Amino acid sequence: MITPQTVSDTKRSGNLGNNPEFLTLKQARKLVLLSTGLPPRKQAGKAIESTLKVVEQLGYVQIDTISAVQRAHHHTLWSRNPRYKNTHLQELIVQKKVFEYWTHAAAFLPMRDYRYSLPLKHAMAQDHQNHWFSGNESLNEEVLARIAAEGPLMSKDFVHTGAKIQKWDSRPAKRALAILFMQGKLMISRRVNFHKVFDLTERVLPIGVNTSSPSPEEHARFLITQFLKSNGIGQLSEITYLRRRFKTLIATTISKMEAYGELVEVITEGTTYFTLPSSLTLLGKPLKRSKLKILSPFDNLLIQRRRIRSLFGFEYLLECYLPKEKRLYGYFSLPLLWDAMLVGRMDCRAERKKSILHINNLIIEPGVKRKEQLLEALSSELIPFLKFNNCESIVVHRMTPVSLKTPWEKMLKEKFPK
Repeated sequence: MITPQTVSDTKRSGNLGNNPEFLTLKQARKLVLLSTGLPPRKQAGKAIESTLKVVEQLGYVQIDTISAVQRAHHHTLWSRNPRYKNTHLQELIVQKKVFEYWTHAAAFLPMRDYRYSLPLKHAMAQDHQNHWFSGNESLNEEVLARIAAEGPLMSKDFVHTGAKIQKWDSRPAKRALAILFMQGKLMISRRVNFHKVFDLTERVLPIGVNTSSPSPEEHARFLITQFLKSNGIGQLSEITYLRRRFKTLIATTISKMEAYGELVEVITEGTTYFTLPSSLTLLGKPLKRSKLKILSPFDNLLIQRRRIRSLFGFEYLLECYLPKEKRLYGYFSLPLLWDAMLVGRMDCRAERKKSILHINNLIIEPGVKRKEQLLEALSSELIPFLKFNNCESIVVHRMTPVSLKTPWEKMLKEKFPK
C-alpha cells in the first residue's frame, strides 16, 4: 500500500519522480494561454461542436447575470469560439451534453464529467450544508413532490403570500429549489428568459451517463488533472481555490502523482508550479500574439486575481461591486489580451436600443510598448465584438493616455464609417 510517507521517501531516494523544469515567464504565459484556448486557433466542424469542446477543455464556464455587455458565460465561450451563438448553451443543455451546477460559482459543466459533481452534492445532502441557508425539510419534500407529479417548474410556479425572507429571496420555495439543486435531487433542465426550470435529476440525465460516485482519490485526481489541462500550470492553492474541504486530499494526491511522473514541477521566476508532462509539448506550438481578445471579467483565465498578478503582472479588480466614487476604471472593465500580455482594460456598456457600444473608459497599462499596433489590433477586434453585442457604432468617452484618444477615434472612423 502506498502512503504519503512512502511517496515522500521514494522521492527523496530518487527512485521515482522528475527533476523540475525551468520555464521563462514568457514560456509560462504561453503554456497558460494555449491551455485555456486564448487566442483561439482555427476550428473545424460545426460551430456548436466547437462550443462543446471549449466547455470540455475549460471544465466549466461561469454563469453571471450582469449584462453591461453580453453575459459572462456567452462572452467566455465567444472569446474562444468566434462562431459561437448565444443559443448554443441552451441547445447543449437540451441535448444533455452540458449541465448546470456549482464549481466556485454557478457554472455550465460538460455532462461527461457529471459524476465528479457528486462528492459536493453528497456533502450538501449528508452534512446538511445547505449552501447559504438552512432549509425546511417538510417544504423541500413538498416542492420535490410537486415537480415529480407536475413536471418541470420554475420558482414563480410556487405561489407565496407571506413576508419576504431576504431582499433577493421572496419565496420559501425558491430556497427549497436551491437546496434540492445543490443536493443533486433537482437539476436545471433549461432556462426561460434566463429563469431556471427545475426537474428531477433522473429525468434530466441522459441515458448511459456514469452516475457512480468517484472514490476520494479518483475525485482528487480529476480536480488536479482538469485544472492543469485547462490552465497549463498550477499551485496547490490554485487547484484548491474555494475547495477547502478537498485540500488535504488533493495535496496528498499531488505528491503521489508527482512521485510517479504523472506531474512535473516547473519553476518560473523562482515560483514552483505543477503541470502535466503532456502539457509541455504545447510550448512547441504557435501562439497568435498579434490577435487581441477582449475578455470577460469572469473569464477562466482571470478568476484567480493573485495568479494573474503573479504570471501577467496585471492588477485587476472588478469594480461593479464598489461604490461609484471608489471606482478607478469603471463599472465593468474588460481586460485586453494582446501579445501574450494583459495590456489594458476597457469599461463598456452596450446601449442595445440604439445599437451603440459606449466605451466609457479605455486604459492602456503603463509600460506597454507599440501602442499604435495595440490600438490597431483593438480596432480590428471591435468589429466582431460589436456584432456579438448587437451594436453597430462606437462612442469613446474617456481614454488613458488621453493623448491617444484623438488618433484612435480617427482610426475607428476608418473601421466604422457610420
